[in-house]
Amino acid sequence: MNERGRVGMICLIVAETSLFAVFVVAYLFYIGKSLNGPYPKDVLELPIFNTVCLLSSSITIAVAIRALRTGAARRSGVWLLVTIVLGAVFLAGTAREWYRLIVGHGLTIGTNLFGTTFYSLVGLHASHVIVGLVILSLLCVFSFSGALRREDVERAEIASWYWHFVDGVWIVVFSVVYLVGR
Repeated sequence: MNERGRVGMICLIVAETSLFAVFVVAYLFYIGKSLNGPYPKDVLELPIFNTVCLLSSSITIAVAIRALRTGAARRSGVWLLVTIVLGAVFLAGTAREWYRLIVGHGLTIGTNLFGTTFYSLVGLHASHVIVGLVILSLLCVFSFSGALRREDVERAEIASWYWHFVDGVWIVVFSVVYLVGR
C-alpha cells in the first residue's frame, strides 16, 4: 500500500481546498459591490454543457481505474483518454466564455470587482484542470506504452483523487458564480 502517496494527496487536497475557500469567500463578499458594469446577471450564462462534461469525467476516470485494477491497462488508457477529452472540452468552453466576456462585454480582470473575483476564482479552477490533464495525459501515455500495469493501480487511483477533487471544486464554483452570484 502506498500510504505516503495517499497522505500526500490528502494533504494537497486539504491545502488546495483552503485556497479555494479563500477565493470563494472573496467572490461571495464582493458580490454586488461593483460600482460599474458589466454585472454577473448581465453577462453570465449557465455553462451546463461544460459542467456535464467535467462531472462526467469523474465517471470515466473511475471506469479507467476499475479497468486497470482488473489488469486491462489498454482499456484503462482508452477511458483515461475519454476523461482527458472531457476535461479539454470543459477548458475549451471556459476559454470561449472568457473570450465572449472580454471581447463581447469588455469584462476583464481589471474592469470591476466582479471581473477581478470572477477571473481569479474560475481561473484558479481552470489552472487546476490543466494540472489534472497533464497528470491524466501521463497516465494515458504510460497505459498505452505498457508502463502502467495492474500493480500501479494504487498510484493511478491516488492521481484520480486529484481529478475528483477538481470536479468537486467545480460544483462549488458553479454554485457560487453561476447560481448564487447571478
